[in-house]
Amino acid sequence: MSATAFVPLTREQIARRAAQELRDGFMVNLGIGMPTLVANCIPPGMDVWLQSENGLLGIGPFPTEAEVDADLINAGKQTVTARKGASFFSSAESFGMIRGGHIDMCILGAMQVSQTGDIANWMIPGKMVKGMGGAMDLVAGVKKIVVMMEHNAKDGSAKLVKQCSLPLTGAGCVDMIISDAAVLTMDRAKGRFVLREVAPGLTAEDIVKRTEAEIIVAPDVKVFSA
Repeated sequence: MSATAFVPLTREQIARRAAQELRDGFMVNLGIGMPTLVANCIPPGMDVWLQSENGLLGIGPFPTEAEVDADLINAGKQTVTARKGASFFSSAESFGMIRGGHIDMCILGAMQVSQTGDIANWMIPGKMVKGMGGAMDLVAGVKKIVVMMEHNAKDGSAKLVKQCSLPLTGAGCVDMIISDAAVLTMDRAKGRFVLREVAPGLTAEDIVKRTEAEIIVAPDVKVFSA
């Protein structure tokens, strides 16, 4: 590990950086866990439609205590709000949107991502987990896949690896990684992630040391703000 003084970015900071990838008019699916925080970080004036597998298009920010409606939940069973113009429908129609390629972006969490863009985010053998949910459909049917995650596990091991050791959700599908240490984008022609941004207090060399996967370092790596 690097000796450089470094305070990992918070989940909220990672979510704010992920929100910078949103564009006007996008339909976006947010995975359970950290990605749901993006709902509170949509830039002012931007018109983004958040979609949930359980049948909601138009998710708003998380509710205040006074706004909580136990019947209004996202796919992770968290209570949410609905923005003006939101629509409700069956999960079958929701998955039809996903499988039909109508969702512009999906922001997911991950336990591992390989250097070629494989993602493992649904199962650790021998441990109880909630299950696959809609993740396999999302990585296959959505136009852009962004992953939010910690760059390293609690034991210090890399989560961006040469090859995933956990069961895969999808192969070669991740377009972008936003971690608590770096931002990387996939170069499809070269089949490797390119380091584009580093968190304050880190250098490109630090990220290479923290990463098991083979990555390409861009000539103009920036310090990212969130």
